Amino acid sequence: MEQPLTQAQIDRVVWSASMVGIIGNILLSAFKLFAGFIGHSSAMISDAVHSLSDVFATLIAFIGVKMAGRGADSGHPYGHERFECVASLLLSAILFATGIGIGYTGVRMIFFSQTPAPVVPGMIALIAAIVSIVVKESMFWYTRWCAGRIHSSAFLADAWHHRSDALSSVGALIGIGGARLGYPILDPIASLVICVFILKVAFDICKDAIGKMTDSSCPEAFSQQLRECILCQDGVLGIDLLQTRQFGEKVYVDAEIRINGEVPLTQAHEVAERVHEQIELEFPTVKHIMIHMNPEL
Repeated sequence: MEQPLTQAQIDRVVWSASMVGIIGNILLSAFKLFAGFIGHSSAMISDAVHSLSDVFATLIAFIGVKMAGRGADSGHPYGHERFECVASLLLSAILFATGIGIGYTGVRMIFFSQTPAPVVPGMIALIAAIVSIVVKESMFWYTRWCAGRIHSSAFLADAWHHRSDALSSVGALIGIGGARLGYPILDPIASLVICVFILKVAFDICKDAIGKMTDSSCPEAFSQQLRECILCQDGVLGIDLLQTRQFGEKVYVDAEIRINGEVPLTQAHEVAERVHEQIELEFPTVKHIMIHMNPEL
């Protein structure tokens, strides 16, 4: 059984993922700019600007998660979890813009470029591209792991933003390598392939965030696990209704259970409380479950 994290543990994971994204991107951007200017590579300079934009993406994820973690108040009696969905939507928009920008650059280079052959980039630009791929892919896996620990769609979107930068660096690597080998056309072709991949990820993140903001139900497998958990509790004779709805990264559950209609009200209440507590114990993402009791005579 997955043990829920304490608020202090969640805060440490959020801070760690944020610092890795912010500090890592700043250092990587500085290195790429240096390599781009020294190695005469416009592709690497553009890639450095892309890495710097990732700092803002991480800040959006950090702010979204912190706001979503605030407790309920008079203005938001059900909590603030949907703020994380807002952050995910913003990040998907950034990813979408990134993909469009990469694709536009590729199309322009293939069909509308009339510039003379560029200066052949130096070896340092090629090394910088390889370093960027390794670093950004590592940041992707670490941020994705953090997102899984705290069930954060915003940091999962930020992780994919790291990977989009890694893919951008793959395009830069192909472009620099192709220019050094005498095949500069490889750069825009790679850009178009990367564009399609990034747009697909942006669409999936947007779709997931919208689903969590519009009270969509949980996957059938999750509902089946809930059903099995409820039926295992002593005193539960059956389930008449089981509904779930996603509220940000949390889940609300409404259930109607059948209980022996001849038992005292206090005993029936104990059965409902037992179901309530067991669900919240076994399913950390369930924020609340409303139990209605139907008598079976």
